[in-house]
Amino acid sequence: MPVRALVDVGEIFGLGQNSIRVALARLLARGTVARDERGRYRLGYAAEAINREVRGWRHIEERIVAWRGDWIGVHCATGRRGGARPRSAQALRFLGFRALSPGLHVRPNNIDDGIEGLRERLHGLGLVDGALVVGLSDLDLHSQARARRLWNADAPALAYRAMRDDLARSEVRLAQASVEEAMVESFMLGGRAIRQLVLDPLLPDAIAPGDERRALVARMTEYDAFGRSLWAAFMQSHDLPYRRTPADLRLADGTDRIARFSAATAR
Repeated sequence: MPVRALVDVGEIFGLGQNSIRVALARLLARGTVARDERGRYRLGYAAEAINREVRGWRHIEERIVAWRGDWIGVHCATGRRGGARPRSAQALRFLGFRALSPGLHVRPNNIDDGIEGLRERLHGLGLVDGALVVGLSDLDLHSQARARRLWNADAPALAYRAMRDDLARSEVRLAQASVEEAMVESFMLGGRAIRQLVLDPLLPDAIAPGDERRALVARMTEYDAFGRSLWAAFMQSHDLPYRRTPADLRLADGTDRIARFSAATAR
């Protein structure tokens, strides 16, 4: 994207030109964005793993395979407070792992990547070198029961149902809104829905039924097409692609640092 497009879209979101340029400089220094040529930016190496995860939100159901009751475990060094170190914690949370005991995080082995594929994804997302990623098929009955209770089985379903309602109301409301208002809301709300889906632990139905998640994927697919139609004229005016899901760079460290930084510099 040319910096001119980023500045123009910043104005739509209420961010000043200087805030955008300072944020770009910070992102460039961190490798989150890269500069192809003077004034044009693309995602950088530090965002590649996040980008791959975000691009796949429409197809997350295809990653789930039948669960045989076994687990994947990750054993890694802990920080001063006993939890995983920040970058490892980010990777583990991203792929749905929870702490079963200090230093040991688990998730059901129901993802089609298998252990080797999940190991690569974890390291790409920040898991420290030296962490062990192994299969666990012989947990005792007490540990099995504890592992199943590590996730709140009801909360995601309620959140997905609420998000579907928000998307439906937004589509009706934005039909009467100004173009810029519609661009902002569709981007922010659609981004929240995609974030929910990308960060879903993809548990087997035996632990947390996935009906509401599947329904949100279907609803968000419709809203995504609606949102892209709202952005089409702006994107075409800058000769930019707009058919693919943009990566939410805030997911790169599991926080909203970029948004907070931009808002702070705007003030």
